[in-house]
Amino acid sequence: MIQSLVIAAVQANPTVGAISGNEAIARARMAEARLAGADLVLFPELFINGYPPEDLALKPAFWAAGQAAIERLAKDTDEDFAALIGFICPAEAPDRRPLNAFAFLAGGEVRGVTFKTDLPNYGVFDEKRVFEAGPGPVVFSWKGVKLGVPICEDIWRPEVCAAVQKAGADILLVPNGSPYRRNAHHERMSVAKARVAETGLPLLYVNEVGGQDELVFDGGSFALSAHGELVMRLPMYEEALGLTVWSRESGVWDLQEAPMADWPSGFGEIYHTMVLGLRDYVNKSGFPGVLIGLSGGVDSAITAVVAADALGPDRVRCVMLPSRYTSHDSLEDAADCARRLSVRLDEIAISPAVDAFAAMLTPLYEGKAPDLTEENIQARTRGLSLMALSNKLGLMLLTTGNKSEMAVGYATLYGDMCGGYNVLKDLYKTDVYEVCAWRNANNPFGLANDPIPERILTKPPSAELRPDQKDQDSLPEYADLDAILQGLVEEEATLDEIVRRGYPADMVERVQRLLYNSEYKRRQAAPGVKLGSRAFGRDRRYPIVNGFRDQVIRG
Repeated sequence: MIQSLVIAAVQANPTVGAISGNEAIARARMAEARLAGADLVLFPELFINGYPPEDLALKPAFWAAGQAAIERLAKDTDEDFAALIGFICPAEAPDRRPLNAFAFLAGGEVRGVTFKTDLPNYGVFDEKRVFEAGPGPVVFSWKGVKLGVPICEDIWRPEVCAAVQKAGADILLVPNGSPYRRNAHHERMSVAKARVAETGLPLLYVNEVGGQDELVFDGGSFALSAHGELVMRLPMYEEALGLTVWSRESGVWDLQEAPMADWPSGFGEIYHTMVLGLRDYVNKSGFPGVLIGLSGGVDSAITAVVAADALGPDRVRCVMLPSRYTSHDSLEDAADCARRLSVRLDEIAISPAVDAFAAMLTPLYEGKAPDLTEENIQARTRGLSLMALSNKLGLMLLTTGNKSEMAVGYATLYGDMCGGYNVLKDLYKTDVYEVCAWRNANNPFGLANDPIPERILTKPPSAELRPDQKDQDSLPEYADLDAILQGLVEEEATLDEIVRRGYPADMVERVQRLLYNSEYKRRQAAPGVKLGSRAFGRDRRYPIVNGFRDQVIRG
């Protein structure tokens, strides 16, 4: 006997806390799926409340609103059409935390609920802070098919899927809120294949798509056959409804029809993550557009390109703020980049304000030679000017510091660190150049070909805060700096391990000192797109006051 089931995989973009909006999205996708002939529709993790809810999950009013939305959506189902959708289930007692739950909606009612059992508590995840672990998975029966629903982290270890198999499940339906990080796809695929191999069950993995604060959910939903073969891929970085047709013959379920989209890779993947993260941060926050201080350097140039691709050039406004140390090349390069992107560029000379500060403060500087103070005044004058324009125009200011600079404190508080968001926050300087090269060779959004002038990519980086200044006057070469930071930040390697890789002991110790001494700056930095495994912030929570220093063992 042959049986079949059509499951619609919904890869959609909710907003944390926007329950009525998320409910409207769910209702529209359910209607679309029903019209396409689906028997069942599967949504990502915590779709109704949004993921991750952080401490918003502790508000009883938030639970109640989500539960009411679930009950309303249940009325859109019947005996031929069902839905599986995530929500926060209220706590069973006043002193208990809520549960990360999935509701089975069918026949116009909530037919059952299952709960997330394995709560992640590492990196950006702190679900044990806000949720109770579920009592164990529940298997739902629909049209003669038994459906196991392990939720996201539940598949990262074998126990939950083993329990689902023991309960008689035919198919593993896995809803996820899995944010992007480099190599995430390989890790997800590896874990999913392991669970398929252990249980002998096919698996449908559905992931959220969209930006939420610093996280970007990249979509990339997929399915594996009972033999571990990849049999479905939904697009990355865009919403999709994937219709999957399953059939059973001789007791084995298999996927007969499903989409197979192409996925970007390498620095193209990183670029799409930056674009989606910025677009959703700006749009979901309600800003009409963004403001960028365009310096003629590589960091502000790629920031402007990402912004134009994300929002359109009409929502991007750039300002050049030259000082007496700004080169003619920088003025030309900023203008050329803005022209290629078709974004507005204004120019405001900061010298009058810098001179006014000098006149105001010089009497108190008596006997002290010029130093970093005067450089910081220029950076802070720019920051003050840009924030004033942000206030007046209602545009969100983007800050443009890369991860290398933020790691070692090569940035000025209340100066070039001013801003509401930073797409380069988790991108090392050497990778900034790689992303620029990728974007100059590719035009994924049809805006501008070759948008970054070649001279911006080839001239030595400089803050231009003193005559003939170069970044490498103060820092190691970026190739060396980034390699050392990779060891210190991403790997938590010892100094001896890094020195054995060929880097001078004095340089490694200096970079460690700069890294630890700059924690106070990073605590005040704007949020930005998470790209790697150890983004500054929730991935890496170091104390500001920190007396520990590793040391190189010298013969």
